[in-house]
Amino acid sequence: MEADTPPTPLTGQCNCGHLQYTLARAPMFVHCCHCSWCRRETGSAFALNALIETQHLRVAGGITESMHIPSNSGFGQTVHRCPACRVVLWSHYNAAKEKVAFVRVGTLHQPELCPPDIHIYTNSKLPWVILDPAIPAMEEFYQRSKLWPAESTERYRQCLGR
Repeated sequence: MEADTPPTPLTGQCNCGHLQYTLARAPMFVHCCHCSWCRRETGSAFALNALIETQHLRVAGGITESMHIPSNSGFGQTVHRCPACRVVLWSHYNAAKEKVAFVRVGTLHQPELCPPDIHIYTNSKLPWVILDPAIPAMEEFYQRSKLWPAESTERYRQCLGR
């Protein structure tokens, strides 16, 4: 997201408006995941997640309800949802734990500002989903070092304290 970095802050909310959040920085990278786990979890054809350091995610209106649920990796994920309407706003996966939030782009007020940087797990993509050939598409996962912009890779490294 170096060339077309969205303006910040980006804002979003749950369905009922009880929880509102702000991303104080642009996301590091945006995944469009086509795995069957993400499809079931979102009730859609894919999940669109904007990855950002949790320290740059600010919540107003209350506290999210967190819950550990299974994931394709076998390690699970911790989802953060509104305690009132139960909409998932973001999750944390095993590799970065609580340090990186995978924000559900559909909960942003302007989701069009966070198009996917990559499509992952396209080996299980629904056949009627047509991908833009200009966006990298991986049959499964990928190596971050090969596809992330240098600035995003550095942000991720610093976030993990490496």
